Amino acid sequence: MIKKLLLLSLLMGGLLLSACSSGPEGDISAEEERIPFSAANLQPVDTVAQNPQEPAMEEQRLSIDISRANAITNAVEKASRSVVSILATEPVRRFQNPHEEFLRYFFGGQLPRENSSMGSGFIISEDGLVVTNQHVVGKNPSEITVSTIDGNSYRAKLIGSDELTDLALLRIESDDPFPYLSMTDSDEVIVGEWSIALGNPFGLFDDGQPTVTVGVISAKNRDFRPDPNNPRVYIDMLQTDAAINMGNSGGPLLNSAGEVIGINTFIYTGGTSGGFVGLGFAIPSNRIERIISQLLNSGVVMLDYDPGMEFTSMTEQLIYRYRLPYVQGLLVTGVNKGGPAFEGGIMPGDVIVKIGDERVVSEMHAWALLRDYDVGDRMKVELIRDSELYEAEMTLRQKIRGDS
Repeated sequence: MIKKLLLLSLLMGGLLLSACSSGPEGDISAEEERIPFSAANLQPVDTVAQNPQEPAMEEQRLSIDISRANAITNAVEKASRSVVSILATEPVRRFQNPHEEFLRYFFGGQLPRENSSMGSGFIISEDGLVVTNQHVVGKNPSEITVSTIDGNSYRAKLIGSDELTDLALLRIESDDPFPYLSMTDSDEVIVGEWSIALGNPFGLFDDGQPTVTVGVISAKNRDFRPDPNNPRVYIDMLQTDAAINMGNSGGPLLNSAGEVIGINTFIYTGGTSGGFVGLGFAIPSNRIERIISQLLNSGVVMLDYDPGMEFTSMTEQLIYRYRLPYVQGLLVTGVNKGGPAFEGGIMPGDVIVKIGDERVVSEMHAWALLRDYDVGDRMKVELIRDSELYEAEMTLRQKIRGDS
């Protein structure tokens, strides 16, 4: 009896299972049963559900990325596209030498005809104005090529240059606007604030990005006395310990906001090593803007006022001939009647030793100092007359027709 009941129970269970797996919606055809196992048959699974720690890991990675970005990286990203590499070629003067044939032999039958120099620069307007150092492009370049970080190269036109202040203005042209940098007031620069130097040292710009070096502003208003063999005069320079090397000349010196505070110009090597020792110098942006505006208007730098006097550098010959004080300065050789110098009490024979607060050492130095004054300014000078030290003040104005 028990065996019959057990058999009946098993039979009813089998019928029930068969009913649950049959019917129009539940049939599994033989063809479907033969579908092989494949990743295509798998449904995507929410990985977050599988790994609850993943959101925390992603948030941590994002936090790290944010912490890596700072004012320096933001400034570099903002400015990099406006930094350019400059290659200038300049004709070489022909040998004035009776042994030219002998020299020709060592140059493979042809004497060199061009010198090349490489440096940096930066774009200051969307229509392609480029600022660089005068010593990067030279006095009479035959060709100037400007390359940008996107791989494009342009033939540049030299609008004007000023050897005395070591600045040059170029123009490149394109159908598209150029990214450009803005200058800020260099008088507001703070000693100790970040300084970022961008440029093309040693011609490494070919990899598509300018080189970045970072330091601080070490000092302001550094003046360098003129070298008799170098006509350039550097006044009110910014000093930085950001590394500046060969090829960096002409590149921008930025603050942490990505604004131009100066143009990288030269380094102090402190010996014969020729390497960087933590003393780099940049022409301040305020001086750049004054000179560049004149180059843009006329191609040359000219005073918009007439000081009303002529002068020359003091020399030993002049000192002995006219029994002048043995000092560096300017000998006034002429004064225009009715001009600013005349009105200020300056006379021929005076020896000017200071212009403003700056000790003047040569005629070239004086012209560089005079570039910092405009029409309407009052300029003080210190002078020696009859072995006595005097102070005079000149009110600068445009030359009046009839001044003599």
